[in-house]
Amino acid sequence: MKTYRKELVFNLPTRRALINITPQIQQCLKESGIKEGLLLCNAMHITASVFINDDESGLHHDFEVFLEKLAPEKPYNQYRHNVYGNNADAHLKRTIMGREVVVAVTDGRLDFGTWERIFYGEFDGKRPKRVLVKIIGE
Repeated sequence: MKTYRKELVFNLPTRRALINITPQIQQCLKESGIKEGLLLCNAMHITASVFINDDESGLHHDFEVFLEKLAPEKPYNQYRHNVYGNNADAHLKRTIMGREVVVAVTDGRLDFGTWERIFYGEFDGKRPKRVLVKIIGE
């Protein structure tokens, strides 16, 4: 069995963003040479997320509205965590969107449904954050 590990770094200029990272993940899979196995991709920060969904701008807007309703950024004083910083909402948004994805690798390709893509969700940006890609298989 072979293994592959790589860290991707994202430093987004905005506090929140959803970025389709499927091309970078596909490049990692190509670099690995693994044809059959599993790919794990996870955010290594507690205010960022990795998830699978459709790459459609209306849906991205809907995510933003949905997450702001569930965990609004402001007022900052609504959260006890914000004694240490103003990012409690980012922690909650990450919990909702998830930490990682696992994708089957079949014949050297990500075994996706028709519209599935991998996204990096940033909820407290403006600084470098890492995403781990780990692939195991043959």
